[in-house]
Amino acid sequence: MTVTGRLVALVALGVVPVVLIGEFYDSALEALLVWIALVVALVVIDLVAAASPRRLRVERTLPARVRLGETTESTLLLTNTGRRMLRAVVRDAWQPSAGPSTARQPVAIPAGERRALTLALTPFRRGERRTERITVRSTGPLGLAARQATLTASGRIRVLPPFNARQHLPSRLARLRELDGRASVMIRGQGTEFDSLREYVRGDDVRSIDWRATARHSDVMVRTWRPERDRRVVIVIDTGRTQAARIDDEPRIDTAFESALLLAALATRAGDRVDVILYDRRLRGRVHGASGPELLSRMVDVMAPIDPDLIEMDWTAVPGLVRQVTTQRSLVVLATAIDAPGISRELMAIVPQLTRDHTVVVSSVSDPDVLAGVHRRGDREEVYRAAAAERALLDAARVTTVLKRYGADVITGSPAELPPALADRYIALKAAGRL
Repeated sequence: MTVTGRLVALVALGVVPVVLIGEFYDSALEALLVWIALVVALVVIDLVAAASPRRLRVERTLPARVRLGETTESTLLLTNTGRRMLRAVVRDAWQPSAGPSTARQPVAIPAGERRALTLALTPFRRGERRTERITVRSTGPLGLAARQATLTASGRIRVLPPFNARQHLPSRLARLRELDGRASVMIRGQGTEFDSLREYVRGDDVRSIDWRATARHSDVMVRTWRPERDRRVVIVIDTGRTQAARIDDEPRIDTAFESALLLAALATRAGDRVDVILYDRRLRGRVHGASGPELLSRMVDVMAPIDPDLIEMDWTAVPGLVRQVTTQRSLVVLATAIDAPGISRELMAIVPQLTRDHTVVVSSVSDPDVLAGVHRRGDREEVYRAAAAERALLDAARVTTVLKRYGADVITGSPAELPPALADRYIALKAAGRL
């Protein structure tokens, strides 16, 4: 049982008559005992009259998935199977990161009836957000005391990555269509596929003339070409400790997810096949053999519960993982951090193995505060910060130079800039016939 503020107020109210009786009749102790007995009797009556919270049947309905930052609803269906009117306060014990709109909700349920309680949830962390129980506090008609019980009402909701980078998708798809159309008319050379034949027009490259087709027709016929399709794109996302750092109030791994989702959406629209590997020292997740809308759906499902482990990334296993996915020449994207030579030593060691067989792009988040800190030199503290920022930039530049020397492309940018920059590099590689 629990007591309410009314009981405290009632006990305090008894001070006045007890003091007056003691003043005039010299029997304050007897009056106090009588008042306490009266209060106890009222509490017992209130508890007996209160409906039992254990006679409540609980059902829960809620969506299976929601994007990070969006609001959804969890509905509790409460059925009063007892014989008394239930006046209660219900607390739904969601994790704080699920973002419940309120902690407690009042409800009144007549005997034999059912009521629905709706709770708005706005999660602010990815992953599985859970609740196991609800607590019901049933008060009596006098409101002095309450009967309390904790009931099992498990539920969970999967919070998916927000994919804010999808705002860049329409413009990149338009550029991809422009590239496709331009390539079909004008481009001929390595890395393109035959598309169709058409009549020769002034300005066409004479090397694209198809003499056999010309012999069969009365006009000169030329071959048209298009960017190669059905290429392989393998995205390897580092889930080690360096990806736990927060940049612009966003973990690095979340930026890697945004970049991977945008690139996958673009590549699958271009007719390429996309595979995703999440790895540190063990395989944390994999998406293989999906295309179209199913690809993004599976990607966000796999990414949602994954947080970085505080261990070093084992880069030596990455070439083997890529070979398990494909043996043909592919675009391999490595989403990681290239802050310093020390932590990137293994990465630099395995890049030559990958560049022998694949086109490799290394994608890394850069901190805008570090870039801005280089130019702030107003006082002694800012000068020291500027020196540290300059040292960090030089370390990253050294790693970038080595990676480029080994044949890899390096893409860096802030959390807002990196996803579209990676998409632009993919389009550029398509245009150059390197995929």
